[in-house]
Amino acid sequence: MFDKTTYTTRREKLKTLLQDGIVLLPGNVDVPMNYKSNTYRFRQDSNFLYFFGLDQQGLAAIIDLDDGSETIFGDDASLDDIIWMGPQPSLKSRAEAVGVAHAESLSQLSDRVADAHAKGRKIHFLPPYRAENMLLLEELLDIKPAEQKGKASVELIKAIVQLRSVKEPAEIIEIEKAMDVAWLMHNTAMKMARPGVYEHEIAGVVEGIALSGNGMLSFPLILSVHGETLHNHSHDNKLEGGQLLLMDGGAETAMHYATDHTRTMPVSGRFSPRQKDIYEIVFKAQVEAINAIRPGVTFKSIHMLAAEHLAGGLKELGLMKGDVKSAVEQGAHALFMPHGLGHMMGLDVHDMEDLGEDYVGYDDEVKRSEQFGTAFLRLGRKLQQGFVLTVEPGIYFIPALFEKWQQEKKFADFINYDKVKEYIGFGGIRIEDDILVTKEGYRVLGKPIPKTVADVEATMRAK
Repeated sequence: MFDKTTYTTRREKLKTLLQDGIVLLPGNVDVPMNYKSNTYRFRQDSNFLYFFGLDQQGLAAIIDLDDGSETIFGDDASLDDIIWMGPQPSLKSRAEAVGVAHAESLSQLSDRVADAHAKGRKIHFLPPYRAENMLLLEELLDIKPAEQKGKASVELIKAIVQLRSVKEPAEIIEIEKAMDVAWLMHNTAMKMARPGVYEHEIAGVVEGIALSGNGMLSFPLILSVHGETLHNHSHDNKLEGGQLLLMDGGAETAMHYATDHTRTMPVSGRFSPRQKDIYEIVFKAQVEAINAIRPGVTFKSIHMLAAEHLAGGLKELGLMKGDVKSAVEQGAHALFMPHGLGHMMGLDVHDMEDLGEDYVGYDDEVKRSEQFGTAFLRLGRKLQQGFVLTVEPGIYFIPALFEKWQQEKKFADFINYDKVKEYIGFGGIRIEDDILVTKEGYRVLGKPIPKTVADVEATMRAK
């Protein structure tokens, strides 16, 4: 945990952004894999962590906006708990560690909520994403799970997004701890990638590195020779010479701050001329996008800038044609990059997206596009000092998308389908780094993971 003043300050700031009622914040509980006592690794709710810092199961909290009081609800360990898990700190001592004066048993939570409801007080809660908390909210508030997202407090959502979007110095330090682990994960994958190795052999070592860093993966590892499938979680393939291996993976610290990087590497150890051509287009687009980052610039404009660099490079290779700006404005580039340039990052690898992507990435000034490809941009609004975000352009040759667009003769003025057809089976290339928006511009976080063609090939030779 951070020191208690971090959490007390955050809660006081939250109180100033809301007017009346109570804030109800349930923590998470254990989730069984296949029977009750065999559970997935516990992961606390990020909003509960942000305001209360306690990383244990079965907790909830109420912040009273009218009298300023704060209460943590939970139960002390029973003798059975102690037998299986060892001595545990008392609820009171845990509450005091994060600056909360009041601690009550979990059974008292329903009484507190019922009292607020009976008095007609506003009860602020967030849209739940776990079934257990949906059932809890149904019990406490008599709102069916299907209706809870629509009845969640928009005021609370916007207040939390405002606070969590700008990272504190201590949060940046924590994120950079995870960067050291991520550096080792990606360097190790590059050194292991060679013909005859199975994807799952590399995946197992990479996940082990995340665990050995006293944390975990920040999301299920994407490691595949089929990089054209954007979120490919299969690790069944044996690597063959001539293939590209794409790894999109991040580390999470013990305090749950995340990283997210992608690198693409040639299984043969050297990029073929065709692979190098496509890789250099993605690399240059990423560099130009990162260089454009500064406070006050919309990330949507940076996404469009990256798309223009991709389209321009593809035009030089003969895969696209016509006016580059017009092609991007109309969405022709999305055949090759059908996703957004990046997203916010922090306690969540896609930071705060449980609160609603549009609340995090958009506002009254910048609206989400409805155009295919650009519509998947998670972050579009103006950047502010203290934002942490990813920049991840890519080029992919997706057979199903190619066939559909070719049959429809979609964007025939901008896409050379005969030439593109020669690249089907190529796979995909994506490059991603994590960026802090600074007062004057940006800083790429963490030790540099090999990224240029020369550096990737040199790392792979150092097997």
